[in-house]
Amino acid sequence: MKKSTLIILAIVAMVIVVWAISGYNGLVSKEESVNQTWANVESAYQRRMDLIPNLVNTVKGYAEHEKETLQAVTDARTKATSINIDPSTATPEQMEAWMSAQHSMSSALGRLIAVSESYPELKANENFRDLQAQLEGTENRIKVERDRYNAAVKEYNVKIRRFPSNILASLFGFDKRTMFEAQEGAAEAPEVKF
Repeated sequence: MKKSTLIILAIVAMVIVVWAISGYNGLVSKEESVNQTWANVESAYQRRMDLIPNLVNTVKGYAEHEKETLQAVTDARTKATSINIDPSTATPEQMEAWMSAQHSMSSALGRLIAVSESYPELKANENFRDLQAQLEGTENRIKVERDRYNAAVKEYNVKIRRFPSNILASLFGFDKRTMFEAQEGAAEAPEVKF
């Protein structure tokens, strides 16, 4: 072989190695971004779970005879915290079960907030108003974090499917991730009854 052919082959090999290293590192960065945004989603849900006992105890003091609603909130919280999910291996079914538990929690909280309408002294209670504002803020944070997670998953999924990074993704086992999706019937406005 000629010396110039060897030089050309060495340069091509170096370009391929640099491309592979850069591509692999890019995939790792995207995957870690998905993991971080998932952790932020879990953190927002945990914040809500931490607030619920305070809200329930505040309401208990004013609405002792609304035990059914309070029990529903407690049960929903227990169910929501009992389901753990690993986003790197989550199937759409697992994600749906997790989201269903979170939706049950949101529904129970909605009923609890509605209880406050029946009890003006509870509604006027400063602690209850503060907790209600905290819950509203938490629900907004949850939505923002879920949106960020979906954006990170989209970016990651696009990266692992595009050529030529799809070659590296398949070689190193980077698999498609599951996004949050709206629950069935979520397009319909919830009915609030007092």
